[in-house]
Amino acid sequence: MFTGIVEELGEVTAVEKLDDASRFRLRGPVVTEGAKHGDSIAVNGVCLTVVDLDGGEFTADVMAETLDRSSLGALTTGSRVNLERPMALGGRLGGHIVQGHVDGTGRIVERTPSEHWELVKVSLPGGLARYVVEKGSITVDGVSLTVVDAVAEHFTVSLIPTTLALTTLGIKGPGDPVNLEVDVLAKYVERLLGAGSATESGEPVA
Repeated sequence: MFTGIVEELGEVTAVEKLDDASRFRLRGPVVTEGAKHGDSIAVNGVCLTVVDLDGGEFTADVMAETLDRSSLGALTTGSRVNLERPMALGGRLGGHIVQGHVDGTGRIVERTPSEHWELVKVSLPGGLARYVVEKGSITVDGVSLTVVDAVAEHFTVSLIPTTLALTTLGIKGPGDPVNLEVDVLAKYVERLLGAGSATESGEPVA
């Protein structure tokens, strides 16, 4: 479980393409401190398992399912990535509840800079718009953000200087892909309401 508060701007140091997967080596001295084999680290909002550690770098295997559902397949050696360790039990929940399970990918449509912040418009893939609401939470490349406005095709977020300086959202431009994870609570509510309706009508629940 994560909070969407990025701890470190890391870097991909190696990519090994396999038949139906990829193996990534990433530099992240902050998130690897105290880490061990089998731990989870979120990379651009995708929960990955540490399979090897060496001097501030870690290796993770990414299966076809993850490559198909996220933008990790576009990463190359030198790519910058947002890194976050799982939240510690008893710690402060600074962002919102994030699982690291990407729901889809969008693309940055446009950026509108201001003196102290920047408005960023992001496209929404089909099927996710119903989970994105004004003033609600969404995770973009692993960054917990508040939605400014939302329509069927896109949503906008405001980025403060800290987010621009310390995450990949400060360096991505129009056309660049981003991983999106919507609020899991909204999905559970939808599922439960649907199950209740189906049960009352006598229809089977999947």
